[in-house]
Amino acid sequence: MTAAFKIAALISGTGRTVLNLADRIDTEQLPISIACVVASRANAPGIDLALQRGLMVHSPPANLNETQRDHWARDVLDPKEIDLVCLCGYLRPFPLTDAWIGRVINIHPALLPEFGGQGMYGSRVHEAVLAANKAESGCTVHYVDDEYDHGPIILQRRCSVQVDDTSAQLAARVFALECDAYPEAIKMIATGQVRLHGKEVEHDPPQIV
Repeated sequence: MTAAFKIAALISGTGRTVLNLADRIDTEQLPISIACVVASRANAPGIDLALQRGLMVHSPPANLNETQRDHWARDVLDPKEIDLVCLCGYLRPFPLTDAWIGRVINIHPALLPEFGGQGMYGSRVHEAVLAANKAESGCTVHYVDDEYDHGPIILQRRCSVQVDDTSAQLAARVFALECDAYPEAIKMIATGQVRLHGKEVEHDPPQIV
């Protein structure tokens, strides 16, 4: 694999997931490149952080309505130039066209299919896990389809939930997992170890369960 493999990173908030990917690239742990960052809103705090890292950033024009903004975020990307779209705390739908099917992934801070869906992000997820008295939580990397936090799962990483956990403590533990899981999944896709075949994820070599 060479850095010719290009991703687009989509953000809505702080962009810390993008910065983690940039760190992995800088330390040669992830030999790809971030072609651009696309923000769902012009005032996303991650925009300035991405610019400080020297990344190209696209932010939406102010006159777009919600639906137009979703399509703009997709259409600003050229499927001939971008190999993979990575949702990095992106809280909007990414309307798929044929050109993007199997080329868009997301990371979610819970063990899907539990604690996912529209409106389930950030502290809401961790509060729900704690309220359900779960013994485990973690993160899930999955291919994106036309539902929130849905689509074939690429990998999951797990951690224990402590009896006295706050949502902030659990969030920190899960984010530490995310920092390894997302680069790992992206590298697997970039090297051909993972691919989407229909609605199934194929691993090469096959995973041992």
